[in-house]
Amino acid sequence: MTMKRESILEAITTALAGTVQVGSRIYRSRVEAVARDEAPVLIVEPSAETARQEPVSLCWIDWSLDVEVAIYTRGQIPDSLAAPIQADVHSKLMTDRTLGGLALDIWPQRTQYLKEQADQTAGLTVMSYGIRYRTQVDDLTA
Repeated sequence: MTMKRESILEAITTALAGTVQVGSRIYRSRVEAVARDEAPVLIVEPSAETARQEPVSLCWIDWSLDVEVAIYTRGQIPDSLAAPIQADVHSKLMTDRTLGGLALDIWPQRTQYLKEQADQTAGLTVMSYGIRYRTQVDDLTA
């Protein structure tokens, strides 16, 4: 059985298919470096997950999952290159804020802009989203 968190991350990856300039170059927690000719790419990964301290009921646990969608670009102004991708990612994620019924809600939290010097300027625009979802107290898959 698949944990609900994994189903949510898969739903996000699926929702982002066809993102402008990215197409199918969407990876789930990619660990290998992005080759120059691959950019732009999207990388979807969880960054934190917490349970609500006061239980809503004895049968359910409310979770808060932080997910990062990183846009990796290469060029002279990486954040500018990422802007149309960023707008499309946000639009796709806000279209169905329940992610097909898996989540109670999704909302934007913050965006970070990082640069690194490579053989051509590389940039990472990291969009963070909060996702609230619920599982049974004794089953993280339901």
